[in-house]
Amino acid sequence: MTTNPLIRVALIGAGRIGSNHATLIARDIPNAELIAIADPVEGAAAKLAESLGVEQSYTDIAELLARPDLDAVVITAPPRFHTALVEQAAAAGKAIFCEKPTGVSLEELRRVEAAVERHDVVFQVGFNRRYANGFPELRSALDAGALGTPQLLRSVTRDPGLANPAAIPPFTIFLETLIHDFDTLNFFNPGARATSVYAVADALVAPDFKDKGLLDTSVVTIRYDNGAIATAEANFSAAYGYDTRAEVFGSAGMATAGELAASSLRLYGAAGASFDTVRADTQLMRAAYTGELQAFVNAVAGVESPRPGTEAALEAMVIALACIESVKTGAPSEVVR
Repeated sequence: MTTNPLIRVALIGAGRIGSNHATLIARDIPNAELIAIADPVEGAAAKLAESLGVEQSYTDIAELLARPDLDAVVITAPPRFHTALVEQAAAAGKAIFCEKPTGVSLEELRRVEAAVERHDVVFQVGFNRRYANGFPELRSALDAGALGTPQLLRSVTRDPGLANPAAIPPFTIFLETLIHDFDTLNFFNPGARATSVYAVADALVAPDFKDKGLLDTSVVTIRYDNGAIATAEANFSAAYGYDTRAEVFGSAGMATAGELAASSLRLYGAAGASFDTVRADTQLMRAAYTGELQAFVNAVAGVESPRPGTEAALEAMVIALACIESVKTGAPSEVVR
């Protein structure tokens, strides 16, 4: 029996999602060894490393990347640092998993694409819904022709709360939240490309912060070159829990993916029927995060192809950028590549 080789991984960025990913790599990916954690904030990497029993921590990214025993890095730093970190890791010859988005402009995504190609390194972007429960099965149904030609598509993201509206940069709803939905819609309309969008957005959850650039609610309509019409919506305050769902209506049928319930339990009583929901993405998407990280490690080991890659990152980002333009102008915007 052949076993996959052990892949030595380091994590860059010891924040909330970095802590989640580091824990999964250390405990749930059998063919990965988390050998180091890096973060330029003094003490952040060391604290996380100690909690997971990881021996090495760094504040100097270059020092980490110089390690000859390091096979791959997982980048979970804030998005504004992603492009430079990808370029640095690629130049060091390391395989790269980068959380979305891989940059905050089209020029930055082009730089990522060029760096990955120039240094010929394994690269995967963190669009976790491709690995979420029900989403790969829906794509398989599409590929098998069970739904016919996609005509109407829908993707939803509703976060369970907005703790600090002052900390959210302008257009985060498109660049960091709905970008998951844009990739989902692209994933469920294979072979097609978005051509135009119309986006409306407002600060309905925290209206006092609108003049500071906050947008916490949005609905986007997307047209594709195969005629399909898609909608994506997001809100930062779903009182009932974390909610991510998708639907594809095609010429031969319809399918949905995504589940609110924390388990299969349904409670029926005098007051009606109920079920528990989850309140965090790290809880709802735990299997998806594990699945994408396992797929990345397998790609580094050479036992499967990395997915999704730079093209998926670009195709989602061009939709996000078109949405920003549409909100600014109040009119439909062409998707520019």
